[in-house]
Amino acid sequence: MAEIIHERLEDRLPELEQLERIGLFNRLEIRAIIKKASHLEYRIQRRALLKDDFISYVQYEINLLELIQKRRARIGYSFKRDEIENSIVRRVQNVFQRASAKWKDDVQLWVTYVVFCKKWGTKTQLSKIFSAMLAIHSNKPALWIMAAKWEMEDRLSSESARQLFLRALRFHPECPKLYQEYFRMELMHVEKLRKEKQEFEKANMDVENLDYSEEILQGELARIVYKNSVSVIKGAEFHLSLLSIAQLFEFAKDLQKEIYDDLQALHTDDPLTWDYVARRELEIESQPGEEPPVTKRAKSVELGRREERCYAVYEEAVETLPTGAMWKCYMNFCLERFAKKTKNGFLRGKRLQRTMSVFSRAHELKFLPELQYKQWIELLSHYNYFREALEVAVAGTDLFRDSATMWQRKLQVLIASESPDIAMHFEEAFVCLKPQVCLPLWISWVEWSESTESQEDTEAIFKRGILAVTGADSVTLKDRYLDWAYRSGGYKKARAVFKSLQESRPFSVDFFKKMIQIEKEQESCKMENIREYYERALREFGSVDSDLWMDYIREELNHILGRPENCGLIYWRAMKMLQGESAEVFVAKHTMHQTGHL
Repeated sequence: MAEIIHERLEDRLPELEQLERIGLFNRLEIRAIIKKASHLEYRIQRRALLKDDFISYVQYEINLLELIQKRRARIGYSFKRDEIENSIVRRVQNVFQRASAKWKDDVQLWVTYVVFCKKWGTKTQLSKIFSAMLAIHSNKPALWIMAAKWEMEDRLSSESARQLFLRALRFHPECPKLYQEYFRMELMHVEKLRKEKQEFEKANMDVENLDYSEEILQGELARIVYKNSVSVIKGAEFHLSLLSIAQLFEFAKDLQKEIYDDLQALHTDDPLTWDYVARRELEIESQPGEEPPVTKRAKSVELGRREERCYAVYEEAVETLPTGAMWKCYMNFCLERFAKKTKNGFLRGKRLQRTMSVFSRAHELKFLPELQYKQWIELLSHYNYFREALEVAVAGTDLFRDSATMWQRKLQVLIASESPDIAMHFEEAFVCLKPQVCLPLWISWVEWSESTESQEDTEAIFKRGILAVTGADSVTLKDRYLDWAYRSGGYKKARAVFKSLQESRPFSVDFFKKMIQIEKEQESCKMENIREYYERALREFGSVDSDLWMDYIREELNHILGRPENCGLIYWRAMKMLQGESAEVFVAKHTMHQTGHL
């Protein structure tokens, strides 16, 4: 093995000598390169080979190449590339070849190899790599597409790209992505030919003898791909994807029309078709041939006409295809148009009226999903239609009785409308819902009660909520309860609540920190109380929270009634309780604190 490594290091000498001779690296840097190269060579020559060793080798060489480029740019020297960069590139390619032969199934390794060769290698080399990769990974359409794109865009060989796509489709005859990219490639090929022809014509060159078939220039090959693909891949979604690709090419108007007509003929039972046809009306001028509107008012009128045409298509759609999916498309369009900003009050009013009407009709036909109920309620509430919003919310909770968010919307409407029966409706919600999803409702209830009810009523809701909500969710309510107690009843109330909850696990660290902060805000602050809160907090979190121990130590050091002599004991207790990384963090922070950095 040593002989092989020595031989490979000797192979490097010419490039290293050139690097030193032309002043890109000094002698000390050359020695460092030799030392690192020797280490990397040993790692990839040993018996038990590791993929990471090969990756490290390649990464080092790439970093070296990039550094050489930067130094060339700095000193303005661009010669001797074959002796330096090309030598390194060939060596990296050899390492990649060994690695890809050893770990054939690693797609990422192959892709990295390809990326490297795109930047540093040769076209001939890349063709061989793609062939080897596809021979092993023919089951991955993305790799076929990558290879075909390279042939088309880098080698400028549409014929090679076409052959790759045809081979790929033999392996994956029902892959939509392959058909989409093949279709795109054929259109790009036509666009390239048309531009070439235009350039020749501008130069007054004879193009009759050149191979510019009129059928090809009109996109006949792309049309064949389209026809074949839609005969295999069914559905409006795929059909629309091809139409969106065709629309990127200005010359393909006839093909676009053909695809659009086929869409309407083949997929009339798909909501996506109707949705696309309706939205297309926004792009069509109302009066072809007339001057486009100039004033803001004229533009708003024109936009209103286009939207009315869209609505007319949707109306036909929900008559022809009365399904939930079709109504959802209609509602989404109405919401989108309503969300568009406009200073024209009439247009905005028409949009709002249409949106409300569509939601109402979908509700009557029982085609309204839960999300749309929520959107409808929010829309009505925003415009202070509380009575209508409540009617919708009641209908929504009747349909989706186990949805916490639907009940939340209903209760929000009741609170906003100042209903006298709020408490009764909260009780009704808790009967219908599972306790584990009720936390947002308890929070809403206590917030409402705090602003409208007595302290006794609010405290009763807190106590009920803490008993009803179990597990981690109860932590939030306990934190809020303590905060409310201090705001509403002062220190004595907060301390009473803390004592009542101190054995009611689980807690959050903030629960204890809040109580410590409350104690410190008092004029008659008692250090024994602060110690009590820290001790209770450490009982819960002392094995994982290093900050808590550090705060305790600082408190004893800095508080006017603190006992600095206790800090050593606290430190050793922390070292016993903290585990793993937490202990290491604590030691680091404690050391920094002692040296005055914290």
